[in-house]
Formats: sequence, structure tokens, C-alpha cells
Amino acid sequence: MAIDHVNLARIDLNLLVAFDALVTEGHVTRAARKVGVGQPAMSHSLRRLRQLFADDLLVRSGTEMRPTPRALQLSASVRAILAELQSSVIAATRFDAAQSDRLFTIGISPSLEIALAPKLLALVRAEAPGVRFSVRTEAPDSMLRALDEGRMDVAVGSFSDGAAHHKRRALAPADGYLCLFDAARTGLSAPVGRDDFLRLPHITVQSTDGASQALDRALAEQGIRRQVLFQTPHVLAVPYLLRETEAIALLCRRTALLCAATFGLQTSPIPFDLPLQPVGMVWHASHDREPGNQWLRDRLSAAARAADP
Repeated sequence: MAIDHVNLARIDLNLLVAFDALVTEGHVTRAARKVGVGQPAMSHSLRRLRQLFADDLLVRSGTEMRPTPRALQLSASVRAILAELQSSVIAATRFDAAQSDRLFTIGISPSLEIALAPKLLALVRAEAPGVRFSVRTEAPDSMLRALDEGRMDVAVGSFSDGAAHHKRRALAPADGYLCLFDAARTGLSAPVGRDDFLRLPHITVQSTDGASQALDRALAEQGIRRQVLFQTPHVLAVPYLLRETEAIALLCRRTALLCAATFGLQTSPIPFDLPLQPVGMVWHASHDREPGNQWLRDRLSAAARAADP
């Protein structure tokens, strides 16, 4: 595509920076603080943006400002432009892990976090002692939005949706499920049979990524309905509950093996077939060649290989 230099010269790059801050923050004063200008200057930028795009862009809703459909349509493209400029023009050509104090934000489920995060830290602490990590647990669609808005560097999980600007990489072999239980309390030993699986009450994990609902749908297709004794959003509560209760749980293989080794519990293959859960990571295309994001993705891949039992 030929560059229209005449019309592009009318656009002040600072306006795109202001636009991104306004849409992200939903508040003129906070956007001004984020960019490092005064509130009057940011208000002036908003007026110029409205003239440029012939749209209100942000409309007041209580104390906040909500983006219009036109602003939402523009936001992903503007962020991609700014991210490309940052990585190509402003950012260093390489990521110096040994000197960096960068904070990386990773979207991941609690189940995958307990399998991958310890391996990730073990891999990077000597190489990158100043690098920090923050984990966010959200539903898959929320993680994708967070990637689009620049609030997350990489998302890890099983993603069926996504857009063309979401890059993907398989992170680990598809994972199955194992039964987890306390042999002394339940009187069970591996392999657990179908009758015992249905007889015992279950501890279940209600996940934000919809995995628990998908699991129950797969069980229902085989005529299996669990007796749910206790439901929790916290996967790490499961082994504590099993040590005190005559019950059983169904967890992803990696998580079940970790819990069994740490808490003295037992695992068993499940007495029926269930679909495997592919695990991958997703990132925004604008960060595809950004050195720090590339470094993070490579280390997550290495952590996944180390975590595979």
C-alpha cells in the first residue's frame, strides 16, 4: 500500500498516544497522569481526536468515560501501531535479561500456575534476577481482551477463540485427567473402577476458563453424573479437603501428580475416556518480535517442558 504522506502528516503521533491512554483509563485525569501531561492538555487532545475521527470517542458514564463503538474499533489498530513503534524505534534491539527489572504479566489458570510457575522461576532466577512476574486469573475471553489492551503480556491455557492478531504456540502436550484421593480414608487403590468413582462424593474445582463445565458435559455424554460434595474455585484447596474427607477429585494430570507428591495422596487413571486438554500460549501480534516478549515465551516453553511429568 502506498503511503499517503500528505494526509498522514496531519496526524500528530501524540494524539494516538493520548487516544490509547484515554481508552485504556476511561478518565481524562488518569490518562493525563499516565502520559505525563496536565489535565487541560489531555482535554485538548480529546477535542482534537474527536475532530480528527468525527466521533465523540468517549462518552461520560457517571465518573468514568466509556468508549464509543468507533473508539473500540480503532483501539486495537492504534495499540498495534504504538507497540510496533515502541519495539522498532524506541525499545532496545535486544532484551538484557540480566539487567532488566521488567514486570511481566501472565494470564494463567491456578491449575496450570502451580505446574508451570515454580519451573519458570527456577529457570529464570539466575539468568534474570531483577525480572518480576504477576499472574492474573481470568476467563479466556477476558484474557484475550487484556492482551489487546496491553494489560497482559502472554496468556496460557486452552483457547478455542481468538482473532487474526492473536499469535499462538502449543505450550505442552495435551493433558488428560487423573483421579486423586486419600487411600487410607477411602480404602481405594489404583486403578479406581467406575462403581467406586460414582459411589464416592467428589471435590470439584469451579474454574474461570470453563474447563469444569466442559468436563461435566463430557461426563454427561457418557451417562456419568458426579455426586458433588464440595465445590471450590481454589485448586490448592482440593488436596487439603481430600486429606480430611472420604471423597475423590478429578484433576488435570500434571496438577494431580503434583498434589499427590506434595500431600501424600494417590492417583489413578480414570475409568472412562475423556477428551485431552491442549495447552498453548497466546500473545498479541504487535508483540511478536518484541525482544522481552520473545524471551518470556521461550522461557514459558522451557518451563512447560520441565513441568511435563
